[in-house]
Amino acid sequence: MPALSRRSLLTGSALAAASLSVGRPGFAAAPASKVQSPGVYRYQLGGYQLTALYDGTWYLPIDDKFVRNAGASAVNDALAAAFLPPNVLPVPFTALLVNTGRKLVLIDTGSAGQITDSAGFMTDNLAAAGVARSAIDTIVISHFHPDHINGIRTKDGDKVFANAEILVPEPEWDYWMDDAHMSGVADPVHKYFLNARRIFRDIAGEVTRFKPGAEVAPGIESIPAYGHTPGHTAFAIRSGGQSQLVISDSAREPFLFVRHPEWQPSYDMDGPLAVKTRLAMLDRAAADRVPVSGYHFPFPACGHIAKAASGYELVPVMWQPL
Repeated sequence: MPALSRRSLLTGSALAAASLSVGRPGFAAAPASKVQSPGVYRYQLGGYQLTALYDGTWYLPIDDKFVRNAGASAVNDALAAAFLPPNVLPVPFTALLVNTGRKLVLIDTGSAGQITDSAGFMTDNLAAAGVARSAIDTIVISHFHPDHINGIRTKDGDKVFANAEILVPEPEWDYWMDDAHMSGVADPVHKYFLNARRIFRDIAGEVTRFKPGAEVAPGIESIPAYGHTPGHTAFAIRSGGQSQLVISDSAREPFLFVRHPEWQPSYDMDGPLAVKTRLAMLDRAAADRVPVSGYHFPFPACGHIAKAASGYELVPVMWQPL
């Protein structure tokens, strides 16, 4: 019997493998998926279950006037430090559902697809979480910018949450529903006034106004956080000896305004007051070492705030199963 060389053995093995593969299906040739999994993330806070509900992301073009007290170069450097392209601000939207065991409380309502085609998925994700829109007991609004209140109605004007009571900050209502304040205001703020009327005018009798500082639902305390808008409000959720801050728009996109809290974006109506509020909220979160959720943080929009040499850092939560 002739001796087999190493080369002939390897060649023969390759030929045999090739012959076995003839006619077999290519299992690796699966089509790429075009959609993500639902944007739902649940976590526990004491006896409460919190659910982050992703609404989408607005890719907002920005210019050198976007930050009043920082130039385009500094802003683009901050975007680059976060591995993001220049001149475009990704603005995520994430609402928060609080299940107290007795009530389902929704904090802010998403954009309802009325701002950008890349957002408007909150109610789909609510359904994916196994919650019917009719099951929401209470809606609590932080402020009247469209990305927070548009989800109350469809594009056609129908109510989305038929059985929910709606709670709004009293100073926010007083500002946006006052015709005297609307008079002479330029866009885009003028459009915000018109939008607030579209959402609330014919249900004004069903809307409860609260004074920031009051409890708005069991274990959910409102916190005055003015500056972003005249009545902008944050929240503290407490259950079972644990607490979490819901800072809404006090500190928005963290790669800009957590790292650079002194910056004044153009959408803060009172820039200096918003900076004062932002620093107070970030100081409180860092000192108390409590989790923080931000409406415009990257999904699941929750983490901890750490003091840095300059500014602060958002440390995202570790993803975990229930």
